[in-house]
Parts: sequence; C-alpha cells; structure tokens
Amino acid sequence: MTAETHTITTPGAEITYDVRPGAGPALLLVGSPMDATGFGTLAGHFADRKVITYDPRGVGRSKLTGGQSVTTPEEHADDLSRVIDAVGGGPVDVFASSGGAVNALALVAAHPDQVGTLVAHEPPTIPVLPDRENASAATKGIAELYQRAGMGPAMVKFILMTSHKGEVPPGWIDQPGPGPADFGLPTEDDGSRGDVLLEQNLISCTHYEPDFAALRAASTRIVIGVGEESADELAHRGGEGVAAGLGIEPVQFPSHHGGFLGGEYGQQGDPDNFAATLRKVLDEQA
Repeated sequence: MTAETHTITTPGAEITYDVRPGAGPALLLVGSPMDATGFGTLAGHFADRKVITYDPRGVGRSKLTGGQSVTTPEEHADDLSRVIDAVGGGPVDVFASSGGAVNALALVAAHPDQVGTLVAHEPPTIPVLPDRENASAATKGIAELYQRAGMGPAMVKFILMTSHKGEVPPGWIDQPGPGPADFGLPTEDDGSRGDVLLEQNLISCTHYEPDFAALRAASTRIVIGVGEESADELAHRGGEGVAAGLGIEPVQFPSHHGGFLGGEYGQQGDPDNFAATLRKVLDEQA
C-alpha cells in the first residue's frame, strides 16, 4: 500500500516519517545517515505489518532547525521516541542498521518501554573494540581531513576504514593509498562543509558508549546482527563487541553491511534472505 507521510517538530529538528499500513505489529526501520529511501526493498517484505520509516534529522526531508553542526545518538533517540508516540505509541519492533543501530541502542537505554524487540545490525561502536584507541584516532583523522581538505579525500579514507579487515593499526590515517579520482569522488575542494556523515554524525556515532547496565535491565528484547560477508570489518566487530557487553551471541545475517539493500544507492545485498532472517528473528519468543 501507499505510505502516508507526516512531519513532526522535535527540539532542533523537523522530522519526516512514513507509515505503510498493515494489520500486524508495527515495525520501525532505522538507518543513519541513510534516510527512508534505503528501506524500500526491505519494507516490501513486511506488507503484513505496519512499517514506519523516517529520515533522521539533517537528512533528506528532515531538517535541522537549531543551527547545530553535530548531532548525537541521544538526540536521534529522542526523535525516534517522538515518532513512536506519533504513530500510536509503543511497544514497536525496531530493525536498525549501522548508525541507526547506535541510535536505536540509545533509544532503548532511554525508553525501553517503547521497543518490544530491537534488532541492531552492525553498530559501528568504537568504544567496544580492543583496538579502540587506534580506531578512534583514525576516525577523528577522517573528520579532521574533511575539515582540512574537503569531501573527496575524507570519503576515500572513510570507505577504506569501513572496509578494513581486522584491527586498525597505529597511524592508519597517514598511510598512503588511493585518491578521490580512483573512487569517482571530487578531486577539488569546493569549500563546502556540514556533510551529514563526515561532520554531523561521524564522531558522535562511532564514539557512542552503550549504557550496558540500562540495556541489560531493559524490558526490550535485544538482538545484535552481523553480516556473514563483513567479518572483521569495523561495524561487524562493533556488533560483536556490543553483543559481548550484553552477554549474548550475535545473529548472522545474510550478505554484508548493507545486506537488506535491493539496488538502493546502486548497492545490492541479499534482501530476500535478509528479510527472511529478520522475520524469523522477530517472530522468535524472548
């Protein structure tokens, strides 16, 4: 069915979200900085449920109104809480991926009553990594490179960082490598700043420290997902670290970090099998 689109005002932002009607339990799909368009394929696999998607603050249709250049997981969590209230209140089930998984962990820590089951897929949480100091330095180096040289060079390092296998070595940010042209990225700095990934969310998201005491005490059933093809990558290792902090085993999902994608952004995962795994996980009893 056609989604209904709504907008709500939250502190510092106007949040736009979509509701696809369905008779089954509500399912909220959360990305960051990915907006609602990334969940088109996955939402289609859950036509029996009411599916809610949204654009995080500063992304797509959701506008920042407070003039800030950085957004925190706690602010994203507050937005999500208000969206849940707007669609009729919780508890809802949540599937969240990447930075969205970080924000959803913050949501459950603050509002556990609003979430029945959270499936957090590959949260890129540096504080849970054994190589946290090197990974932190590398990520901060990407943010500094963005401010110094612009989007092209910083995005190259971001791509290399997210696909790096294994622990991050000391001085990683200074290692030679390909340039922006090798990735089809701009080679000239146009002077613009404020990128939603590289400035607004990169450091605050990756350096978020999960409140494990609150999460373990929550009424929410929490499942951590990791990709079968993304082993040893930072977000996969972050998922494993969060699962260890919760005292649970991560669940293997088909494909890679974007395994639910069905051509969105030109990327292809294994959405049919990914959705089947997600449905099985959601249908399991706590």
